[in-house]
Amino acid sequence: MKLDKATVGKRYAKALFELAVEDGQTDEIYQDLLSLRNIYKEIPTLGDLLSDVRLDKNEKRQLMDTLVEPFSGLMLRFLEIVFEYNRMDDFLLIFAEFERRYDDQKGLVIGTVTTAVPLNSQQKEALESKTASLLHYQQAKLEEKIDPTIIGGVIVEANHQVIDGSVKSRLDYLRAKLAR
Repeated sequence: MKLDKATVGKRYAKALFELAVEDGQTDEIYQDLLSLRNIYKEIPTLGDLLSDVRLDKNEKRQLMDTLVEPFSGLMLRFLEIVFEYNRMDDFLLIFAEFERRYDDQKGLVIGTVTTAVPLNSQQKEALESKTASLLHYQQAKLEEKIDPTIIGGVIVEANHQVIDGSVKSRLDYLRAKLAR
């Protein structure tokens, strides 16, 4: 049975994260992954090139050797395994899951806040503090989105949870109650 890319990304990231924790290298591995993510952003086809079974193995090996040159130890071994199993095209999924686990370990939750109008810095800080408290984290980092259709209030999405305090959803709820 072939696994979907999201499952593969989660499994590889989980393995790398657990090994990094065991070796006390989570910060170093995270920094290595950040630098690799930047390379993938600069060369969006890199993962496909390194995973394409139709390409010449020697050419892929040379490219891989250049890519892994700055890395050693756990990170180097991990990248070699990912390369060997033709999963370099899943790197961004692996990184995203590792980053989620890393942030979780650091007590940080990442999410979005949708408002009808932009928040000022004090409002955003207060909302991040309240979100962190509600979700039992030390800190929250929320990316702002503006959507005038919510009329007012906020919608916070973080850690696979939605806190909908928008005026639009309250009005929709009242309409449904009155229609009964």
